[in-house]
Amino acid sequence: MLGIVTLLVVIVVSLLVTRIATVALVLTGLSREAARFQARSAFSGVGFTTTEAEAVVGHPVRRRIVMTLMLLGSAGIVGAVAALMLSFLQAGGRETATRLLVLAVGLAVLWVLAHSRLVDRALTALIQRGLERWTDLNVRDYAALLHLAGDYAVTELAVEDGEWLADKTLTQLALRDEGVSVLGVERADGSYVGGPIGHTPLRVGDRLIVYGRVERVREVDHRPAGPEGDAAHERAVRDHHERVLADAEGNDNPHVRARRPAK
Repeated sequence: MLGIVTLLVVIVVSLLVTRIATVALVLTGLSREAARFQARSAFSGVGFTTTEAEAVVGHPVRRRIVMTLMLLGSAGIVGAVAALMLSFLQAGGRETATRLLVLAVGLAVLWVLAHSRLVDRALTALIQRGLERWTDLNVRDYAALLHLAGDYAVTELAVEDGEWLADKTLTQLALRDEGVSVLGVERADGSYVGGPIGHTPLRVGDRLIVYGRVERVREVDHRPAGPEGDAAHERAVRDHHERVLADAEGNDNPHVRARRPAK
């Protein structure tokens, strides 16, 4: 029976370790879904060659977290398998059935607790407070703050010949008026302009790092030069303006009420 208890304890510790690692990765800027996936894959020793994995390897804090998970995961799995084998090798027929029942009940309880939203929220809040107090991890989850899992995205726009973006300044483009913010400009020669001002010119071969609604950014990326592109920009500005007013009215904004015409 001691082996089964040891196995259940190992599983509990493993769940706590991966939960702590998930919160720690979130605090470094990963989204919750990506952090959970990376923590579990590192702890279990399963490797995945993905963009998210490259982001983990290239970040010194995330790399230390993942390396710790890999070491703990190796010891935990070996200990769990050894405890399980010893528990059943030393048992008779009836005792084996009893131990199987105890193991099944214990695993069921752990499964319920692991999938409980109440437990998840309580543990996450507790772990986050502890990490914020005793570590110097970045406490911002930028993916959540920017709502990147929803309608918004941070992406790149290539400035190509014959497109609406080419050979204009940011002031002339007025992308912010249609809800698209330019975070930076990567020049064709490899240089980078962070937080560009309105007079920053855009040339063929540049790449814009922008933030906005996915559908709007996609439309800007395929917008042709000339009057057709200008007309599309004006439509986008009107659409963004109407959307902002609708959101403000939905929130019962007093400033919007003040601008409404009297009936």
